[in-house]
Amino acid sequence: MTQVSTFGHGLAAALFAALTIWQFQRKTERNKAQLALVLALALTSFWALATAIEGALSPISSFAESIRNMGWLVFMFILMGTGAGRRQPKTVKIIYAALAVVLSGQLVVDSLIPIFAGSPRIGDMTIFTSLVLRMLFSVGALVLVHNLYSISAPETRWGIRLPMASLAAMWTYDLNLFTITYLTQQIPTELTTMRGAAMAFLAPVFALGSVRNTEWKLKLSRSIAFRSLSLVAIAGYLLMMVIIATALEIIGGDYARLAQISFIFGTSIAALLLLPSGKFRAWLKVKLAKHFFQHRYDYRAEWIRFTDTIGRPGPDSAPFHERVVKAIADITESPAGILLMPDDSGRLVLQSRWNWQSIEVPTQACTPGTVPFFEETGHIIEFDALQTDEVVRENPGAIPEWMTSDPQAWAAVPLVHFDRLAGIILLARPRINRTLDWEDLDMLRVVGRQVASYLAEARSQESLLEAQRFDEFNRRMAFVMHDIKNLVSQISLLARNAKRHADNPEFQADMIATLQDSADKMNGLLERLSQHNKARPEEPKPIKLAGLLQSIIDKKRLLHEIESVEIDDLTVMADPARVEQILGHLIQNAIDASPDGQPIMINARRRSFSLGIEVVDRGTGMSSEFIRSQLFKPFASSKAGGFGIGAYEARSLAKAMNGRIEVESKEGSGSRFTLILPLASWLTDEEIENERVA
Repeated sequence: MTQVSTFGHGLAAALFAALTIWQFQRKTERNKAQLALVLALALTSFWALATAIEGALSPISSFAESIRNMGWLVFMFILMGTGAGRRQPKTVKIIYAALAVVLSGQLVVDSLIPIFAGSPRIGDMTIFTSLVLRMLFSVGALVLVHNLYSISAPETRWGIRLPMASLAAMWTYDLNLFTITYLTQQIPTELTTMRGAAMAFLAPVFALGSVRNTEWKLKLSRSIAFRSLSLVAIAGYLLMMVIIATALEIIGGDYARLAQISFIFGTSIAALLLLPSGKFRAWLKVKLAKHFFQHRYDYRAEWIRFTDTIGRPGPDSAPFHERVVKAIADITESPAGILLMPDDSGRLVLQSRWNWQSIEVPTQACTPGTVPFFEETGHIIEFDALQTDEVVRENPGAIPEWMTSDPQAWAAVPLVHFDRLAGIILLARPRINRTLDWEDLDMLRVVGRQVASYLAEARSQESLLEAQRFDEFNRRMAFVMHDIKNLVSQISLLARNAKRHADNPEFQADMIATLQDSADKMNGLLERLSQHNKARPEEPKPIKLAGLLQSIIDKKRLLHEIESVEIDDLTVMADPARVEQILGHLIQNAIDASPDGQPIMINARRRSFSLGIEVVDRGTGMSSEFIRSQLFKPFASSKAGGFGIGAYEARSLAKAMNGRIEVESKEGSGSRFTLILPLASWLTDEEIENERVA
């Protein structure tokens, strides 16, 4: 084992020495990172040589190991400093400084081991302390390696992958060695012996990484830094428990077990009490942001959280205006807030609350100068500094008294959209009271503008929906007015014919039936105008056409002479109410276009797998240009006083039943409107075959 250890460490010393010379003699412009790399390689070679000559447990080997680790720590620190023009966060600097202190303490403790060799109790404690310090450094060094690799830009990460992997392998090996030694209270001979061979294997990896790496471009990440701090804190906490528990066992004598249990129980209770506390977590976050990070906010994470809060309502989410308050309150960790918005007269009124039921908001929530003040200045109000706020002092009376008198009121954020005040969000005092700094003000100002645009968009959407409801009402009104016009025309014709046929009992019976039908239709039209009318047309179903068509003809014969030559009694897929409404439009148009004494022709003939219902008149007719470009457009009519709705509505109703309307017309010769409806699908094979032959 001794020969294997000597050969392995000697080979590692030779390889790292050659690598040091090669790096030093490279004809490139040396920067700080390259010089630090040369120094770290040289110190690694020195450690391997000292171990090969003096042995792994000699004082010179322990000293060489400590300065080797210091060399690689300096290299990583300088490498991180070459990042793209951004200062290193205090978090990472503290971790490097803490590990440097650990190494310094390790050097001191190692120097005391020979001094206390004659005292077994103190000597064992010194050796134990040195071992714990080595474990602590290995954990921290692995965390920093992970941090340095994670924060590098993806396009340059390949350049440091091999050196970082080599360092991770070196310190992982050391951590396993020291951990096994601590647990077994014995030095593992095999691991100690093969340590040199493992380092010799890593030398070519370092060389390959040096060849492929030409530049270092790192970008620090807030989240990675905080993760590294968390890992170090956990490792430090666990090692602290091990150190104190073992120290109590050494010092405590008969009460060692009681002292260990008391310490572990006390630390566990403290963790259970502090970690779930919202106030403690808020305090910790403020202190970390203040002392460990360059910026208070992780802007990417804040923006994602902000947009998720506002833009993803979900089935069980709070109303939109409440989510707006929460989105801004979460930025400053305010526990509550309210939203004030202008009403139709421009006065601020309470729009929404979030977790703040205790605040009393008057009906008139603003003074005459409040809205102009915020629109002109866009100033964020911090109520704790209200007495020294020069902007507020220049505008006395702009801030309502009820805001300043509430002790929980902390800040007022105006929501300004294109120089118009869309609202004000009043934030409650956070759990850990603090003052707003420049970063808070910039963040609140930006999100305030964004929220103002959301509120303006929401208000525009409400206006659009209101306009759509009016448009829908107007559309229904246009159809209803057209139908009312048709009913008025029918009643007028009925009154005209009553002068000639009033004494005819059959005419009287038909007239009563027609008037009752007209009254029913007018009641139906009034129902269609109601916004609460939820009636929907029936789906097309198989119906016999002859009876329905004959009923329609009988009703219209009281108004105008109608002739019928051929009506095929077929089954079509249609809605009877819509068919009657379509034919009512077409027949009424034919009556209006026909002179007195000229009958209207209505026929129903099969067309392949459909049925065509023809309404023919000998009136004035229409030009082909009018049919092509205007006939089926709403509000276009060839009749004086016409609404231009009948043909448009008739075609829409026909399409809803998978049908269509065809038109043939010539000026001065009349018109032919044909309603084509599909036949029922359950026609017999014989009927289908006969239709094909025909």
